[in-house]
Amino acid sequence: MAGEFDLIARYFDWPAQSSSVALGIGDDAALTNLSLNHSLVVSVDTLVSGVHYPVDSNIEDVAYKALAVNISDIAAMGAESKWFTLALTLPEYDEAWLQSFSKGLKAAAAEYGVDLIGGDTTRGPQTLSIQIMGEVASGKALKRSTAKAGDVLFTTSTLGDGAAGLAVHFNSDDLLVQSPVKTDKAQSEAREYCLSQLNRPTARLVESRVIRNYANACIDVSDGLLQDLSHILKASQLGAELNTDEIPLSDQSKLLFGHEKALAYALSGGDDYELLFSVPQALCEKLQAEMTAHGLPCHRIGQLNAQTGIIKDQHGHPLTASGFQHF
Repeated sequence: MAGEFDLIARYFDWPAQSSSVALGIGDDAALTNLSLNHSLVVSVDTLVSGVHYPVDSNIEDVAYKALAVNISDIAAMGAESKWFTLALTLPEYDEAWLQSFSKGLKAAAAEYGVDLIGGDTTRGPQTLSIQIMGEVASGKALKRSTAKAGDVLFTTSTLGDGAAGLAVHFNSDDLLVQSPVKTDKAQSEAREYCLSQLNRPTARLVESRVIRNYANACIDVSDGLLQDLSHILKASQLGAELNTDEIPLSDQSKLLFGHEKALAYALSGGDDYELLFSVPQALCEKLQAEMTAHGLPCHRIGQLNAQTGIIKDQHGHPLTASGFQHF
């Protein structure tokens, strides 16, 4: 059986795409070149089989998603992703599994222009840990703690599709299979769309390059809109009003689950990786015009206020911050 170093050489030792990699895989540590007047941005996520993804998931999709969701954290900071490391724990050396995983990981790395520069492999329950690194101009990072009362809340693209995709994967009882407007083709296409949003989410790096010029605060929606919004509110000591009629929902999610359930998925489902950000009112028109000019999604969904920690809808009804919990 091949050993650890053969595994790394066969599946993960790729040529660097960027000259910023001074020394990659092969030594005790990697060396990178940080741009002048930039700060290092670092984030890490761990995915456990059966907890963060179903055990019967397509492993190529799992690998792609594992990197994409880390890059989403970099986008939320208004930064550029550059490098990543991989810590891979496997119960056994499975050549077919490794080929699929390597293919998905390499595809995501190529799409987002990031380099794998090191990591570790070990034996144990299937666990994937990716540390993503990037850079941002000094003093320009978007934070959760710098939102202001009166800021307008925006999100990129639709919410709730990741949770809808998970429900499709498990053939949830929430599926409205009896609706007469749903042809077999329409329902099949909607299912495939929601699954694709779950399995291959888009890290909004391109949108982030515009947003960072306007936003006061930003976060990516990984654990549900309400829960992630509550992180901004806590850090900035603010409250919020959400217009639930303006929260963007996909036609596919509404077709499969109905509007009410699709909205519930958007509010508390998680696994979307869209950006949620606040913008001063005076800059909203310019932001929207630039996003439109670049063909980028942008939806106004609410406003921040001074009622610390409280989230209400447009009718004044409280909205409970809930979402995915690790413990």
